[in-house]
Amino acid sequence: MRGRKLSLERKKMLAGYVYIAPWVIGFALFMLYPLVYSLYLGFHEVVGVGNFQLRSVGWENFNKAFVLDTNFVPLFISVIQDAVINTPLIIVFSLIIAIMLNHNIRGRAFFRAAFFLPVLIGSGLAMQQLLYAGVGRDTLVNGIGVPDEVFLYMGPTFSQIVFDMLSRLTVIFWKTGVQILLFLAGLQGIPVSLYESSRCDGATEWEMFWKITLPLMTPIILLNLVYTCVDSFTDINNRMMVYIKDTAFTKIEMGYSSALGWIYFLFIFVLLILVFVSTRRLVVYTGEK
Repeated sequence: MRGRKLSLERKKMLAGYVYIAPWVIGFALFMLYPLVYSLYLGFHEVVGVGNFQLRSVGWENFNKAFVLDTNFVPLFISVIQDAVINTPLIIVFSLIIAIMLNHNIRGRAFFRAAFFLPVLIGSGLAMQQLLYAGVGRDTLVNGIGVPDEVFLYMGPTFSQIVFDMLSRLTVIFWKTGVQILLFLAGLQGIPVSLYESSRCDGATEWEMFWKITLPLMTPIILLNLVYTCVDSFTDINNRMMVYIKDTAFTKIEMGYSSALGWIYFLFIFVLLILVFVSTRRLVVYTGEK
């Protein structure tokens, strides 16, 4: 008796498992033990750095983060506020630029490369070397460069508002390369026949955006939303990441640093679950039955 043939849906499922298998194997071999050990370390205090002796302290490290540490909670709230403000701006800006670049305009390849260039320059070691060398430190970190004399004529209040706005714009310009590419891939996957039939029915560009483009782009919007959140919270210049690293390797409080890291990780994990749950009914998958 012949075996039953696999359905197309099951074949796609198996293909997905094959694609994620290298990551699962790599995670199990190289990341699972350090992750579990960091949680174990969060309930202990390092009393001997040389021989790495541990003393159990229970929930003391976690309580210290919210009760005794006067820097953690304000810094945590500030990082969350920055992510909440920057993420929607990055998503909207990336979608607008992707729609513009998807049209047949002159220099389209140049503009695509220009928007993706910060991803290459800003990746890990390259960005660190540029900042250590002092190349564009004020522009890359503090915002779009403006002469100090201009701020003197604005007054302290208005100059701070302008400075914060320019800093925000710098982050948006610097963090949109991957999102634009993903949006471009999604836009190019929409059948042209949908737009042609809509034009025949008299639909305007504005109506086609709300009725065709935006609904079919919701899976890419969700993907970019998750990516932007993770990228924002784990960025190399994120103040919370810097604080956790300094606590571990400058203050030599590795147990407390592990506790801070797990608090931060659990918050991001819960936030992503809320994103998936809240957007479940809004995402349109064209291949669904």
